[in-house]
Amino acid sequence: LEIVAALNRAGVKVLSGTDTPNPYTYPGFSLHDELGLLVKAGFTPMAALQTATLNPAIFFGLRNTLGTVERGKVANLVLLDANPLEDINNTRRIAAVVVGGRYIPKVELERITDEVKSRANRR
Repeated sequence: LEIVAALNRAGVKVLSGTDTPNPYTYPGFSLHDELGLLVKAGFTPMAALQTATLNPAIFFGLRNTLGTVERGKVANLVLLDANPLEDINNTRRIAAVVVGGRYIPKVELERITDEVKSRANRR
């Protein structure tokens, strides 16, 4: 955490990542842990969220099309039951997502997650 805290203090734009295909690291789930660790290292909740949204868009030269929710930009959305700016752990309180324009409620997300867990346990 000390290194990432120093990078943050120096104004370095940090990017979050899933680090897959590392074993036992599941894309999406591990991101919540990473965001929490960034806040623990001194990032504001907004700055931590930007490591997974705005900063990657800037890094890859896609700021005009990705990274923020604005008219004319492409965005998948995570709809939460609580404000992550008040507590970064609220990113885990997912009510629904919008992916490719398709609304997926929590009940369907849980069904998909259960199916993935079942398949992973069969290995």
